[in-house]
Amino acid sequence: MADKKKRKRSKDAQDEDLPFKSILESDDVILQLLKSYISASLTAAAAGSSGASSSSSKPLTLADLSLSSSCREVADLSLSSVQTEIETVIVQIARSILAGDGFSFSVPSRAASNQLYVPELDRIVLKDKSTLRPFASVSSVRKTTITTRILALIHQLCLRNIHVTKRDLFYTDVKLFQDQTQSDAVLDDVSCMLGCTRSSLNVIAAEKGVVVGRLIFSDNGDMIDCTKMGMGGKAIPPNIDRVGDMQSDAMFILLVEKDAAYIRLAEDRFYNRFPCIIVTAKGQPDVATRLFLRKMKMELKLPVLALVDSDPYGLKILSVYGCGSKNMSYDSANLTTPDIKWLGIRPSDLDKYKIPEQCRLPMTEQDIKTGKDMLEEDFVKKNPGWVEELNLMVKTKQKAEIQALSSFGFQYLSEVYLPLKLQQQDWL
Repeated sequence: MADKKKRKRSKDAQDEDLPFKSILESDDVILQLLKSYISASLTAAAAGSSGASSSSSKPLTLADLSLSSSCREVADLSLSSVQTEIETVIVQIARSILAGDGFSFSVPSRAASNQLYVPELDRIVLKDKSTLRPFASVSSVRKTTITTRILALIHQLCLRNIHVTKRDLFYTDVKLFQDQTQSDAVLDDVSCMLGCTRSSLNVIAAEKGVVVGRLIFSDNGDMIDCTKMGMGGKAIPPNIDRVGDMQSDAMFILLVEKDAAYIRLAEDRFYNRFPCIIVTAKGQPDVATRLFLRKMKMELKLPVLALVDSDPYGLKILSVYGCGSKNMSYDSANLTTPDIKWLGIRPSDLDKYKIPEQCRLPMTEQDIKTGKDMLEEDFVKKNPGWVEELNLMVKTKQKAEIQALSSFGFQYLSEVYLPLKLQQQDWL
């Protein structure tokens, strides 16, 4: 019994020695602060809506703006509509061949020069420039053939009303596609050509993202309780159409870049201590996770806080969730989640939380170049806090992963760092 008391006193002493543990308020105080913040945010949003006319209180869309450049956006289409669009394209090509004008596709350009950041929408959109992809050209004959093959395969999916993965699609003609990146790129081209979202094509990616915490939703009719999914959580369904009936008593959504940090928070049941939903795509954001995050945000009206590495790529990942990727800017209206807050790990946290030098990594020349390039992006310039943090990162030439916090203890992330961030409402 004496040994147990001694061990308990030793553990308590160690906990008190953790940096910033002493200034941490009780969980009840932190939860009350969070409730006040959320209440104030909802009141401000309601006041903004009531002060506007009923027409302008709706979410702003590309059609509401008078932009100097015409832009292109896609929409969710039914299978029959996708089928009709494909048949229309093929009939136009047949007429062109019969008229002696050859065989070519008009493909919207997804080059960087054809992208536009729209501050009013806080996302990247695709301008309306297109390029011809002729069959009678050595440089484009193969890509034109791949485009035709993809169109034929999508048409089959529409007729059969089934879903396949991108990998399935690639293996239908490996010799033609050669590499999955080629069939994937043409799949995006086809989506853009037809004016539909990629999910409308019934082609999905393999399950990658996971979610755990205070969320209940239906998956193809089955009710899923994400508090009872164990440490691994629930895989995010690749087909967002089968997700519905979202219910939650969470106070916020915690978006985590890395699987390692996600596992730590899931095992510690962080979502029970501070009611939240924890989601990760385990690195680069996939389409299903981006769609799922947006659906949670729009339906549950919860703030989204992001936990990423303190390096240029962490901020890039955050920007893909918030502003969209240039590769899929044609569908940014459906894939972006507005108003994501950057919780950490931020460059200023390295000194603020006294991260040991041995846990910091020197930035490579490529890291520094990526950081400087991001400082030139309009979506970064719009947020002075992001600019300040990125400038600090480039100046110090230091980066750190979320796991650097483990130098204070494996549970420092869930026991001190995140609770203190929530207490101080320290996000950008």
